[in-house]
Amino acid sequence: MPTVNDYMAHEPIVLLPDMGVHAARRLLVQNEISGAPVVDEGGRLVGILTERDIIGGYFRASYHQDQGDCVADCMTAEIETIESETDVSEAAELFLKSRYRRFPVLVENRLVGLLSRRDILRAIEDLWQVEGRWYRDL
Repeated sequence: MPTVNDYMAHEPIVLLPDMGVHAARRLLVQNEISGAPVVDEGGRLVGILTERDIIGGYFRASYHQDQGDCVADCMTAEIETIESETDVSEAAELFLKSRYRRFPVLVENRLVGLLSRRDILRAIEDLWQVEGRWYRDL
């Protein structure tokens, strides 16, 4: 059975908490990604910054005249994560139960990758081609 490790992005673009929001937005747009993990200087996961977070920051800025200067001001600090050895069918179920489009992937509480809904679609495609069906337990 394939695992998250087989389909995740192994070297995701990461942001730092003190990075400027405008620079982070540019990085997301240039790389055509909708969010990125935020790590501290030691590489520990401290949050995630998504398009939704940035849009919310701009909306608040238009009302309060203050968006915040750095990623830490806009990021979501409480995030759901997934372990790299999780079965892809379990990961698919997590996506169905969650509003999130991506999960940071951890090994021993260290960020090792990022799993997106699109990665699950690739897994389904691969499994469909090999077996002609998706797993029954989904």
